[in-house]
Amino acid sequence: MGDGEQTGRILILGGTSEAMKLAAVLAAQLQYPALLSLAGRTKKPVLPAIPSRIGGFGGVEGLAYWLEMHQTPMVIDATHPFAARMSWNAAEACARLRIPRLTFTRRPWEPEPSDRWTSVRDIDAAVDALGAEPRRVFLTVGRLSLPAFARAPWHSYVARSIDEPQTNEMPPRCRVLLARPPFSQADEKALMQAEGFDVICTKNSGGDATEAKLLAARELGLRVIMVERPQAPQGDVLFDLPAVMHWIRDHLPAP
Repeated sequence: MGDGEQTGRILILGGTSEAMKLAAVLAAQLQYPALLSLAGRTKKPVLPAIPSRIGGFGGVEGLAYWLEMHQTPMVIDATHPFAARMSWNAAEACARLRIPRLTFTRRPWEPEPSDRWTSVRDIDAAVDALGAEPRRVFLTVGRLSLPAFARAPWHSYVARSIDEPQTNEMPPRCRVLLARPPFSQADEKALMQAEGFDVICTKNSGGDATEAKLLAARELGLRVIMVERPQAPQGDVLFDLPAVMHWIRDHLPAP
């Protein structure tokens, strides 16, 4: 679509199921024209029912310029909870232009008393938490985080990914499972038993689509190394679609 067609549209920063759900609702409500922006990290993304763009903006300056040029009335940040740089760029650009901004995200997972979680601040700390004894590790940390595990080559890994990692992204002794969520608890339990995992390493992305691995780990008594979310910018944060639609109605400038 051309730049002229983008003018005056709500900008959704997406790539998540939350972004797709919001896009589907807005597509049916012509009074809320919107555009979904995807970072381009997934090779074959599922495209929404509204106009979309793929690629970055060029940092804060590039995003602020884009927002101003396209007369963007508001920004909905529905990026992945670990896409911290994009969220901070959006916060600064929107503050500079005084454009309303909302974060639409998933509630983080919380451990139950019976869970065997080790919470860590980042991927490097997750590698350290695996320890010196060789382990059979299930990695669900995303393709871009796999290289960090190369410095712990005494473990054996199975990494699940939507896209095939490049050879230089893979730690040694690592096999890839290509799959797209959602996953069932029964299937996750069967996978964990068949592979003989000792520990699961994952990110606290939240949501229902990939929670089944945690439920299966609880059932099997497996240890989970949980990478907690990076610090997010201050601002309005909502977790459910009806509340987001209410926020949009309240914050759109008067015609």
